[in-house]
This record gives sequence, structure tokens and C-alpha cells, in this order.
Amino acid sequence: MKKRIIIIGAGPAGLTAAYQILKESDDYLPIIIEADSKVGGLAKTYFDEDGNGTDIGPHRFHSKNIEVMNLWDEILPFQGYPAKDDILVKREMKFKKNGSDPEKTDLSFLQRRRFSRIYYRKHFLDYPIKLKPAIIFAMGLPTTIVAGFSYLKSCFHKIPETNLESFMINRFGRVLYKLFFEGYTQKVWGVHPSKISKDWGSQRIKGISLIKVLTNAILSPLKLIHKKEISLIEEYHYPKLGSSQLWERMAEYIKQKGGKIILDTEVKEIVKDGDKIVSLKVKNNKTSEESVIDGDLFISSMPIKDLIANMNDVPKSVVQIAQGLIYRDFIIVNYVVSKINLKNNTDCPTVNNIAPDSWIYLQDSGITAGRMDIMNNFSPYIIKNYKDEVVINMEYFCNENDNLWNFEDNDLIKFGIQELQKLNIIDNSDVKSSRVIRVKKAYPSYFGAYDNFDQIKDYLNTLNNLYCIGRNGQHKYNNMDHSVLSGIVAVRTIINNLSKNDLWDINTDSEYQETKKV
Repeated sequence: MKKRIIIIGAGPAGLTAAYQILKESDDYLPIIIEADSKVGGLAKTYFDEDGNGTDIGPHRFHSKNIEVMNLWDEILPFQGYPAKDDILVKREMKFKKNGSDPEKTDLSFLQRRRFSRIYYRKHFLDYPIKLKPAIIFAMGLPTTIVAGFSYLKSCFHKIPETNLESFMINRFGRVLYKLFFEGYTQKVWGVHPSKISKDWGSQRIKGISLIKVLTNAILSPLKLIHKKEISLIEEYHYPKLGSSQLWERMAEYIKQKGGKIILDTEVKEIVKDGDKIVSLKVKNNKTSEESVIDGDLFISSMPIKDLIANMNDVPKSVVQIAQGLIYRDFIIVNYVVSKINLKNNTDCPTVNNIAPDSWIYLQDSGITAGRMDIMNNFSPYIIKNYKDEVVINMEYFCNENDNLWNFEDNDLIKFGIQELQKLNIIDNSDVKSSRVIRVKKAYPSYFGAYDNFDQIKDYLNTLNNLYCIGRNGQHKYNNMDHSVLSGIVAVRTIINNLSKNDLWDINTDSEYQETKKV
């Protein structure tokens, strides 16, 4: 009889775990429990009534891990021929040999140019920061000179790294930190960087330092270096029909191979007997029907805070730490507009000459939104009238039930338009339609009770048949490829009876996932 693996959550990590177990062994039956009505977790695509798509995030698909890239390619083949916007603007790119043709099949993983810049005082600045005239125009020559000396000081005089603030100052200098990191970080997390663990920085910006940026900026044009940081190589992949397409394809495979995916079902209780979990008590969100699901092994990607809260016989100290874990919530205000005022000042041609950026970081003080996305640059196939309309997001970071979260949708839409006008990105008359998408527990935070998180991890490791994966499942601000890798590693750990340490160590290596040499 097959062993039953109960997987909590049908996001990238949970789906990958089920997919991988069905590929590698015939001895297990994966059963996924998902509270939402569709798969994809924090990497879903939402379509409006006109057929315009937008993602939570939105996410890019890229990894230094070849196994992750190969897994994605086998589910949705990478692009081998030009997409319709590539053809229209005569954009030249090197595609995979014998790859998919997005003009002939929907089963295509597009290859996209990656532009992700800072918008500061109505100037575009490269991110990571690069030595270009735009940064001098935006900062002013005196400030640029002071920033340069400040950076040099940080190279020779390191301060103790006790928090995220000191981590960033050591890598960028105090002036650049004050200009581009302090306010933005507080906007994203709702607390000052001095209150955030340096672990966040070591996971998100390790390997990116100004000295590497300057080296690339100065030597690359002279062809004196042949290897670059991947963060400076501007390409990523994205499913033709939106992020959900990949996860829905994966879900189809799981069901075809005998796995089960139970949607609209919330875990209400995790029943533990000694050092093992024996069952889940669940409730259908549509019918309110309650049931019990037994299992031999359990894989969880649900938020650690909820996991501990729903579990019986947990030590009081662990419960208290879990209760103190903090999450950052997220709001997308999505607009379909007739045009944007951000013109293309790069060498990458775009339809109607719009800015080629996928993500734009909004650094100006007085602007509440943290980031803006241009969905046309992810895929022209998810925009109904991609030649004549632009789909954009304003991303707002907040806490559930704070003032921003409790805004009425219409008020949020008006607020977003005001900010876009203040930035001179659109005019009010440009807006054709709009909507609001709210996301709970989008980002696990590195403050609150996080300093004591190892006690939670140590306790969970004592539960012999429980494996925690994914961003919220490990309370770690993972990129999507890290979450996918955690699903793969969990399966290998189970099949080969390995230590769980490898699972927890994902995304703690010294090389950031975007800094592989090429």
C-alpha cells in the first residue's frame, strides 16, 4: 500500500513536492490541501472580465539551479522563436535551440529582457545602482561625490553588523543607504531597518555590492572582463499565459499520475501523537463540511504561525514565539490605461515605446506605493489590447486591518491614481478600468519574535514525519525558485531518509541566486 503524503498548500513549493514524488517513486500518494479555489499560492495570475492578466508580485522565473530550470522547461517548454511583441518591434534575442514557438502554441515559457529600475525624482536609475549620468542628474553632483567618499569609507571601516541597517551601510555607505534603502525598506516592512534582522539582507542582497557594480560599469564596455554577475544580465523567463499557467500544468500532471488536489479546504487542526502528526481536521470553505484526513507523512507550506497555532501539545515557549512572528501583507491596485508617460530610454525596443521595465521601484518620499509593475513587459499574450493599452500595478505594503488595508476599493483606486499623477506616470483620463487585489501573509518578517525562530525550527525537527517548505512554511523570504527547490529537497529527504538540515539550509548559501558567474 502506498504511503500517504499530505501536503498543505498548492503553491510552488507544495505542487513541486507532489510533482517530484510522483516522478521519483511509486511508493507514495500525494494529497494536497489548499484553502484557495485555485493553485499557485503567491504566484497566481488574476484575469479581469476583459481578459487582462496580472500577477501577485509579479514573479520572474529564473534560477542558478539547473535542476529547477530543467523542471520548468519540461512542464512548459522554453521559447525558441520570437513572440508577437518581439516580431512587432524587431527585437533580437537568442532563444533556446528547438524551443517552443509562442505564436503557434500556448505551451511556451517566454524569454524576456529584464529591466528593473529605481524611479527617483523622475529619473530612472539602474538597480543595482550603476555608474551612469542619470544617477548624477538625480542625486546632484555634490551628493554623488559625497556618496562616493561615503562608500569608500564603508570599504575600510566596517561597523558591527547587528541589524539590516548596519548590513546595508557596510555594503553601500551611509549616504546611499539613506537615499535609496532606509526609506524604501521602512515602506516595505513598516519598521525601521535598525529593527530588522540582518538575515533579510544576507538572503536578498548578498553578493551585490557597489564595488562589483563599479567594476562591471567600468570594465565591461572595455571588454576587460568576461564573467558578469547574473544580476547585471537582464533576462528571465515567464509563462506565456501568466504565472498560473505553469502551476496549473503541474497540477494537471499530478492528477493524471494519481495524486489528489483538494481545493477550497482549510486546515483547522493538526492532530499530533507524540513525535508524529497523524491527521488533519479540515473544513470546506464552500460547504462548511468538516472531515479528517489521515496521513503517513506531512509536508507543510502554511505559515509557521498558523501551523503551530493549529497543533496540539506544543510547548508553551514555542507557542509564544510563533504567536510573535510577524507578516507583511500586500495590496495590488491594478489599472488598464490607454498610455503611460514613461518613455523608453533604453536600447530595448518596446511596443509604443513604453518603458521596458517589468518592475519599477518608487523611491520618492511622499509616495506610499513601493513598486510599480508593467504587465505588458511580462507577456503580450495576457493583455487583451497590448498594442493600444498598458496594464500596470501599484504595489502597497501594509498590515492586515491597518488604515491602508481597510481602505474601500474605490478609495484605494483613487489614491493610486493620485500617486501616479504625482509621479507624472499617467493622467486621470488615461485610466480605462481598475481593480484591487489583497494578499495576506505575503512576506514573512525578520523582526518581532524572529530572533528566537531557531527554537521553533528545533521543535519542528523533532516531529519525525513533518517537513516544512516554501516561503511561509520556513518563514524565510525566499525567491520562487528557492521555494521550488525546497519541494524537491523535501522529497529527496523523505525518499532517502536524509537529515532535515539540508531543507532548512536552502537560501542560506553565500552566493545569492542572481549572482552566478556567466
